[in-house]
Amino acid sequence: MNLKQITLLLAWALLCSLGLNGWLYQRSEQYYRELNETRLNPIGLEAFADQPILNQAHGRIAVFYGDSRAAEWVAPDLPGVKFVNRGIGAQTTAQVLARFDAQIVPLRPDVVVIQVGINDLKAIELFPQRRDAIIADCKENIAEMVRRSRMLRSRVILTTIFPHGSVPFERIPFWSEDVDLAIREVNQYLHILAGDQVVVLESATILSDSQGLLRPDYARDFLHPNDTAYTELNKELMSMIR
Repeated sequence: MNLKQITLLLAWALLCSLGLNGWLYQRSEQYYRELNETRLNPIGLEAFADQPILNQAHGRIAVFYGDSRAAEWVAPDLPGVKFVNRGIGAQTTAQVLARFDAQIVPLRPDVVVIQVGINDLKAIELFPQRRDAIIADCKENIAEMVRRSRMLRSRVILTTIFPHGSVPFERIPFWSEDVDLAIREVNQYLHILAGDQVVVLESATILSDSQGLLRPDYARDFLHPNDTAYTELNKELMSMIR
């Protein structure tokens, strides 16, 4: 290898290093912002303070409730139904439940669509010794959301925790089969909650590929579906609401 080739190789390695450092800085900044935002407003009670409170005069009200997967849900066009979104990104089931009385009760919704749980369960790899408690709390919090919704005489559509995509390289150290097993366990539990005016929308049958992963053409990123995926989910959702 001559001097020119060595120089080009070193330059390429330097560019790769700079690119990687830039990417790591952006990711670190994003997580740092999210951490401090959670500290400033741990529940998110002020998230929808500037939005008008709807009532039955606006027609039937359906609410998307949960984490970022609920927050990004593209509402379908269904005559006679007003869709409201009360999803907040990065929230756990405990956080979502804690804002129920402030953000769901005043709406008196006819339908509550719940999509939540992934932010609890993905923490299992960070706190493996707390695995059983994390799963138990996730189940209990979702069950309480259902109970409170039924107290409002709302119809509940429980969506199973969406499948994720292929685990990217940077997430491998923070993901394991234990997380997937926990997701499967909670999803099975959701079917136990089905009953009077409580139905389960099985998201995996719509979103997953033959390996059980989020279909690439339905993925915005590793954890989040894109608009096309929500369009497919809405076909089943509208049928349930009707």
